[in-house]
Amino acid sequence: MILPVILAGGTGTRLWPLSRGNYPKQFLALHGDLTMLQQTISRLDGFVHKPAMLICNEEHRFIAAEQIRQLNVEHSGIFLEPVGRNTAPAIALAAFKAVEQGEDPLLLVLAADHVIEDQAAFQQSINNATSLAEQGKLVTFGIVGDKPETGYGYIKRGVQIDNSTAYVVDCFVEKPNIETAKEYMGSGEYYWNSGMFMFKASRYLDELKAHRPDIYDACKKAISVQSNDMDFIRVDKAAFEACPEDSIDYAVMEKTKDAVVIPMDAGWNDVGGFSALWEVSNKDKNGNALFGDVKAVDTKNTLVFGDKKLIATVGVEDLVIINTKDAVLVAHKDKSQEVKQIVNQLKAEERSEVTFHREVYRPWGKYDVVDQASRFKVKRVTVKPGARLSVQMHHHRAEHWIVVSGTAKVQIDDTEQYVTENESFYIPINAVHALENPGKVDLELIEVQSGSYLGEDDIVRFEDRYGRLEG
Repeated sequence: MILPVILAGGTGTRLWPLSRGNYPKQFLALHGDLTMLQQTISRLDGFVHKPAMLICNEEHRFIAAEQIRQLNVEHSGIFLEPVGRNTAPAIALAAFKAVEQGEDPLLLVLAADHVIEDQAAFQQSINNATSLAEQGKLVTFGIVGDKPETGYGYIKRGVQIDNSTAYVVDCFVEKPNIETAKEYMGSGEYYWNSGMFMFKASRYLDELKAHRPDIYDACKKAISVQSNDMDFIRVDKAAFEACPEDSIDYAVMEKTKDAVVIPMDAGWNDVGGFSALWEVSNKDKNGNALFGDVKAVDTKNTLVFGDKKLIATVGVEDLVIINTKDAVLVAHKDKSQEVKQIVNQLKAEERSEVTFHREVYRPWGKYDVVDQASRFKVKRVTVKPGARLSVQMHHHRAEHWIVVSGTAKVQIDDTEQYVTENESFYIPINAVHALENPGKVDLELIEVQSGSYLGEDDIVRFEDRYGRLEG
């Protein structure tokens, strides 16, 4: 049986300001109505497999769980990495968990942030890999490229394996310069490295133990102490933090004698930057990919993303224009990979825009900071049906809440009341309070904070159903 293992732990910044540290690209809908994570799960539809296992960062757990819930599909658990340690340790956790349950499934390792246009071709490549993986081979999928590409690593194929579409892996090579990439494409012997794999759980652990026993031992120790919290699986934090960081390519695939590559021609793209996003997007007759409320005059080969604001372009070409609620990016399409330099500047200045959107998602819903100054902050708050914020207090701020739609159940110290549309309530400094949506529809509020300090860390939690209590 195949167990899909979806790696969703990335915090990439190449698509900033769309992608942020707390809301990276795998959780964004960049190519269609579904997010990239949801597309990764959905392209397994009609394919015989166990419910997928997800591996993500601790801070992304509620976003991941909510996006899976929206698909109304089962899953085999959501592993939470206390810290990022690259792909080799992440896959090891999934493999240990699989064999721990008395099974030895084929792990189908997928990234949560890739675009694959041809689902049938993707699934056929998986079918082609199954028998080889059952025989103990470690299969990787090589993308049949359509142009010389300097942004990807490559896999060189060796001899073809009898009665199969697979080849022995001759070697893995790093990202080439353009001249070398042209040579690779002309030879017909090289594929783009997709970062997708299939192998038995036990075979991966055997190879990891042989070539990187330090990673094997650290992950085995980490998973020996597990705790389950709703959908989430946590491992021993100290043990996993002590684990060396390495990719599956370096740790296992480049060292094993059983690596094979299966070509995949399925319209694959890792959307590693805005040029790649432009390539996979639908375009108008002038080559423009336009999202949102956009008016383009004498504009060509340009990518525009608007967020609830009119964007107008006149006489421009080959640009990337990204507008979010709190940031605007304008770049030449050929220079879009250099967005990371902007991100590095923002990090050095400790700017919040690196990590947070103006709209912030929480396990109970979301909030949007509409306006703020030194002694006040205005938020639009949405609470999902049945959700409840933690029982908490603030040392430095008072809050006024106005219900716009829905019904709120409010606790302030020892009193409890229901507040409906066009009604409001006041929470003094140091008052212990909680907010709940007892209804069947979203609860919408306007929250006005006032005080000497308005940071999100001025929250003392006493009860929380989402596991966010300190200590």
